[in-house]
Amino acid sequence: MKAVILAGGLGTRLSEETTIKPKPMVEVGGRPILWHIMKIFSAHGVNEFIICCGYKGYVIKEYFANYLLRNSNVTIDLSSDKMDLHCNHAEQWRVSLVDTGDESGTGGRLLHVRDYLDDDTFFMTYGDGVSNVDLKALAAFHKEQGKLATLTAVQPPGRFGAFKLSEDDTTIEHFREKPKGDGAWVNGGFFVLEPKVLDYVEHERIFWEAEPLGRLAEDKELSAYRHHDFWYAMDTLHNRNVLNDMWESGDAPWKIWD
Repeated sequence: MKAVILAGGLGTRLSEETTIKPKPMVEVGGRPILWHIMKIFSAHGVNEFIICCGYKGYVIKEYFANYLLRNSNVTIDLSSDKMDLHCNHAEQWRVSLVDTGDESGTGGRLLHVRDYLDDDTFFMTYGDGVSNVDLKALAAFHKEQGKLATLTAVQPPGRFGAFKLSEDDTTIEHFREKPKGDGAWVNGGFFVLEPKVLDYVEHERIFWEAEPLGRLAEDKELSAYRHHDFWYAMDTLHNRNVLNDMWESGDAPWKIWD
């Protein structure tokens, strides 16, 4: 299976970083979060990627164009204009970098990569979220359900500490720092999709999370795979710092590779 990664948005809530680079290229632990996402897929045997580029997409293209050079020892013979790469470690990745437009919606970006999908079931996710979701189990669940689309449902932590007040409304009897949300399940990305879902995308400005998912749900063609463990989205500089601190401390739950 191939993995489609949406990497073309403006990332306006992370403007401290995204004025000079696209959001998926914001670094966590010295590597773009896009790299972390791809390593998650690769750990499950998925090594073919279609990256939907948009805003400052050339930064992503340049990163992968120079990936081998950045991660290898090099012998350069200036007299013969020859360069030999001595790879210390090469990812087993095949990466298609597709310009899907600066103004396209998340659904429209899928339309732009239709020809790269080969009419096969594929993964799709966003270029700003990491998780330790079991992608093989997700794919198996999708197959069992027999629907056109499966999303990963997650319960993000609450934004604030929660507490219980006594009957007099003045004494706190119980406090819990940033518990799980109010019990609602939300879209955590990490989809498994059939090519026919593209029939639900009517134009390139459409957002995948609006009409396409809504219509798939109405047609009973959308299932939810519940993931009870780690999931985190990098929407703000604070989120980026949280992920970076996890990585630097050696406690990064999404690092499922050796």
